[in-house]
Amino acid sequence: MTTAVIGAGIIGTTLAYALQRRGRNVVLIERDQPGTGASYGNMASIAVTEFMPASRPAVWKQIPGWMLDAEGPVRVRPAYMPKLTPWFLRFIAASRPAKLRELEAQGAALCQRVHDDLLPLLRETGLESELSEAGCLSLYTDEAEFKADREHIEILERFGFPHDVIGRQAIKALEPELSDKIGLAVLFPQNRSMKNPYQLVVKLALRLRELGGKIEQGEVVGFERGAAMRAVLLKDGRRIAADEVVIAAGVHSAKLAKQLGEPIPLETERGYHTQIMAPGIAMKHSIIWPARAFMVTPTAGGIRVGGTVEMAGIDAAPDYRRSKVTVKRAKEALPNLQCEDFTEWMGHRPAFPDTVPVMSASAKTRGLFYATGHGHLGLTYAATNARLMADLMTGATPPVDMKPYRVDRF
Repeated sequence: MTTAVIGAGIIGTTLAYALQRRGRNVVLIERDQPGTGASYGNMASIAVTEFMPASRPAVWKQIPGWMLDAEGPVRVRPAYMPKLTPWFLRFIAASRPAKLRELEAQGAALCQRVHDDLLPLLRETGLESELSEAGCLSLYTDEAEFKADREHIEILERFGFPHDVIGRQAIKALEPELSDKIGLAVLFPQNRSMKNPYQLVVKLALRLRELGGKIEQGEVVGFERGAAMRAVLLKDGRRIAADEVVIAAGVHSAKLAKQLGEPIPLETERGYHTQIMAPGIAMKHSIIWPARAFMVTPTAGGIRVGGTVEMAGIDAAPDYRRSKVTVKRAKEALPNLQCEDFTEWMGHRPAFPDTVPVMSASAKTRGLFYATGHGHLGLTYAATNARLMADLMTGATPPVDMKPYRVDRF
């Protein structure tokens, strides 16, 4: 059986590898090169504690203020607001208390599996060394900042995610470069990071080829189907016959799903990072500072700073002022940080208004599947998505109830 997987980011490439290993004849289709989209510039974090719905009232009630703040953690370009409104109304609808509890459980069900799926994947591909040993520190200047983030900690406690609250002395022992203004931190030992997320995708694509899978470069413009999928059509005129098709094309999945008669409310949360190759400091742990809305990760041979969200669609030009804001804030936590030999990057995180991905068979066409909308947790969910989707597609019983992730839930 031939399976075409559209999209060679971390989600599509990991799934393509898993399906090839289970006996499928896989063709991975990518417009550019594997790993050059959102997977190239993510924050390299296996962020198992970051599954809380973004639609929590504590978040969305701050959005009007953020929108008026040019340096706020969330920015909506005014010209894009009319197009964003239907998505935003769904976002608000997902903030009902009962709905939030459902969404928290759905995110937790995936994150609780992450290491069970990721570690075997890394071992069997010989990529164990790609995963760091150190966890992540969440930073707070004082007790008031810590209490403001208490909802997050309580959710983690409810679902049993390990964490340790530590004081200034222990913080400095773990990361001497952190500012003395940091009075409290929470250590998340399971939130480890990848040494180079782009190279991880490249190496997984190589393992796919070694198993006999193929990678085709081209832009998907159409499909052949009857009662079931028959082929994928590329812009250059090529026709790739396929018994199964998986849409795993990140933000571009929305266009393909609409073409296939299953429109989905998928938006791009545009993320920015600054990759600093001469930071002047050394770090072991990644850090996040909730009150300042940024993250810093040692990765890709340097230090990466990111954490902002911009809603402006796929086509708008990047606004690299967003990157400069996060670097400025990072220097509050890391006063000796130097921004030398750096690059700035913007990428598209595919986001649904309820923060939960689609991992599902089509509700309309036999042989069509979706694996998209993993938001800022694409790297985190990749191995688990591959396990669950490969089970679903090969007739095995997934270890998680897949109904909440179906494509027709909206």
